[in-house]
Amino acid sequence: MDTPPAKATVTKENIVDCLLLYRREFESLGVKKLGLFGSYVENKHCPNGDVDVLVEFDPEAKTFDNFIRLSLLLDEILLCQVELVTAKSLSPHIAPRILPKVEYVISD
Repeated sequence: MDTPPAKATVTKENIVDCLLLYRREFESLGVKKLGLFGSYVENKHCPNGDVDVLVEFDPEAKTFDNFIRLSLLLDEILLCQVELVTAKSLSPHIAPRILPKVEYVISD
């Protein structure tokens, strides 16, 4: 009996490589900075966990539509659930713990 192909292991390196491939698409949505935080940065991710991404948009491109388009694009290209946030959307109680640990993949 044939076994089904193994699901590719998602690693921080895979995520970074994938994000860099789509840099132009992100820029077309007004992305100024895109960074990883959470379990993938800390190497504590679980197989079915989500990928935590922090985004900063150019001020003139900071729209709800661009945020949703980016969120859907990230879900599609990373083939997993993505938790997309902005610095402003973070709780003031957790932002001081998260923001210093963000590893930017795309930065101006």
